[in-house]
Amino acid sequence: MSESEFYDRKTRQLRLLSEALESGRLAPVKRMLDTLTAGEIARVLESLRPDKRRVVWGLVDPDDDGEVLVHVADEVRDSLVREMDNEELISALNSLDIDDLADLVEDLPQQLIEELLRGMDRENRDRLEQVLSYPEDSAGRLMNTDVITVRADVAVDVVLRFLRMHDEMPEHTDHLFVINRNGRYIGRVALTALLTSAPERTIAEIVDDSHPAIRASATLDNVAEEFENNRYVSAPVVDGDNRLVGRITVDDVIDLVRDRAEHDLMSMAGLNEEEDMFAPVALASKRRAVWLGINLLTAFLAAWVIGKFAHTLEQIVALAVLMPVVASMGGVAGTQTLTLIVRGLALGQVSWDNARDLVSRELAIGALNGLLWALVIALVAWAWFGDWRIAAVIAAAIIINLLFAAFSGVLIPLVLKRFAVDPALAGGVVLTTVTDVIGFLAFLGLGTMFLL
Repeated sequence: MSESEFYDRKTRQLRLLSEALESGRLAPVKRMLDTLTAGEIARVLESLRPDKRRVVWGLVDPDDDGEVLVHVADEVRDSLVREMDNEELISALNSLDIDDLADLVEDLPQQLIEELLRGMDRENRDRLEQVLSYPEDSAGRLMNTDVITVRADVAVDVVLRFLRMHDEMPEHTDHLFVINRNGRYIGRVALTALLTSAPERTIAEIVDDSHPAIRASATLDNVAEEFENNRYVSAPVVDGDNRLVGRITVDDVIDLVRDRAEHDLMSMAGLNEEEDMFAPVALASKRRAVWLGINLLTAFLAAWVIGKFAHTLEQIVALAVLMPVVASMGGVAGTQTLTLIVRGLALGQVSWDNARDLVSRELAIGALNGLLWALVIALVAWAWFGDWRIAAVIAAAIIINLLFAAFSGVLIPLVLKRFAVDPALAGGVVLTTVTDVIGFLAFLGLGTMFLL
């Protein structure tokens, strides 16, 4: 299915559902919901204003409630939870895997958490507490403790008989994990290897020990990188003593990557990816006002620089006409570099170790583009105002600003990362300030020097 077809299908679903809700016909809405996955229902709920959302949430199959709560954004989840009584909520939570439950449980009222834990059997309670003992941004928090393990000295035939005793296996089970008598991880055995090996062979003969397990303390970025590099469907997770404590599956990593992408996209506008699209106007306005205020301060800084050249602008009106061109070119060039570096930081490809090489490369690109577009803009300015000096000034300013934009686009996200500030969140504001200030300073300064 192409991207346009996917978009058309989603918009058609939303349109039909909205029409049914407006007409008061709930039976078609219920039938539509029954055909959707939990993730699709979550997206539908996020697309509806609160009054319609409450109606649709009441029509969702109770067996799907838990999975839907996992997939919706935090603020939407809070609004849905408020519509449920404790009995409904606990029933929904009890249907979840341990890793999904760990994502939700800390956001619930303490009284409800205690009631949930009391209702769980000892094994599941210990598993949940184990997962919650790891930091939020770690592999241990993402893992599921539901794993199938075997010993290395067991014959293939015995393992196959053992598997047949299970009514079902955990989702995305493509390997069994091999451990020793102390629970330490040895390697993994693919189900395909089990099915194609001679029954009398031992697991030790067919074990794959070429892929080390993921440490429970590893960051989520490391987890995503491991899955990308090794094309894992599932991967074992071990503690500091190499004891197998769980596994991570590809569906959780896909959710992780999508969440990170949404975070980067929304952060560039100073927004939160977990924000409800239909949050109260006053609350949404308050959140956005913070970054508007920060942007206003940076705008005043650029205005102050312009004000220092008020006399020049009064004498040469052409400079005021051409000023936005200089700022715009620097802003676009800097944003291109910034986006590249922020992406590289997220993928672990950029650090201070290769910063010098990146700066050199981006400066070369900035110089080449600067020369090209400075020539084009200078010719336009010369034809427009008939003064070669104005053309030369704007050409020089364009080159200077594109070089500073390239330099800043590399260093700003690295510096912000060093000070534990999200580059995707703050980088754009800082970069725009730099390119505006340098652009105006170069253009108006050169104009004052050579045109007056």
